[in-house]
Amino acid sequence: MPVTRIHWDDLPLAARAAVEQHTGSILSAETTVGGVNSGIAVIVRTAYSVLFVKGVPADHPQVRTQQREAEINPYLPAVCPRLLWHVREGGWDLIGYERIVGRHANYSPGSPDLPLVARALSELQNTPCPDIELKRAEDRWSGYAGPAGVEQLTGDALLHTDLAPHNLLITTRGHLIDWAWPTRGAAWIDPAVLILRLMEAGHSAPSADAWARDQFPTWATAADASVVAFSEANARAWDEIARNDPQVWKKNMSHLAHDWLNYWQSGR
Repeated sequence: MPVTRIHWDDLPLAARAAVEQHTGSILSAETTVGGVNSGIAVIVRTAYSVLFVKGVPADHPQVRTQQREAEINPYLPAVCPRLLWHVREGGWDLIGYERIVGRHANYSPGSPDLPLVARALSELQNTPCPDIELKRAEDRWSGYAGPAGVEQLTGDALLHTDLAPHNLLITTRGHLIDWAWPTRGAAWIDPAVLILRLMEAGHSAPSADAWARDQFPTWATAADASVVAFSEANARAWDEIARNDPQVWKKNMSHLAHDWLNYWQSGR
């Protein structure tokens, strides 16, 4: 269900007042082009600070995703922006983050961003998974399981699972943003997710695989049968995504997921 994007001045007065209880008077608000799942996404400026505010109508299904973001934030590594507050007022659910002034990561072969991306994900891989309610990997992909099943996806690592380049902001380091799908599972799943995005940016399956093996011990030691189980399920998931919303990039991701699965099943 799409979210209609509005501007700061379009928010109900009660919602704006609730935000200003945390921020002080807002002097200006600039709508951003990112955050496609948000009904509002703005950079707001006060006399003392600049921060990022996003939100959705309180009765929209996407509100649960935003609540997941708020719940996981206190447990995230320093590579992730800090949640400053979370309010629900005037029919809107709104969250405020520290603003990171950066650009989206470039995943293309030879990009100088790649070491920063690897460092950010490695920091996450070394972060304990909190003892809170999270979706489990074996449940998330169970509906797409192939012959290998998904039991091999179990684990106690904290996973991001949506490592598209627009979810990595680059400054002097990489920053993981947009925690809509935090998941508990096998630690090698995030490198597997990243590999498909590397292929989307122009890497071959062998080169993306080799790069990930050099960067992430969890990927280098992942069992073949487990990778096959995830790759089969992930290819089916992307097939469904592309069928339901046949945008070019989604169809491309579906093709890449099958290219990756074929590469892995061929014995590499």
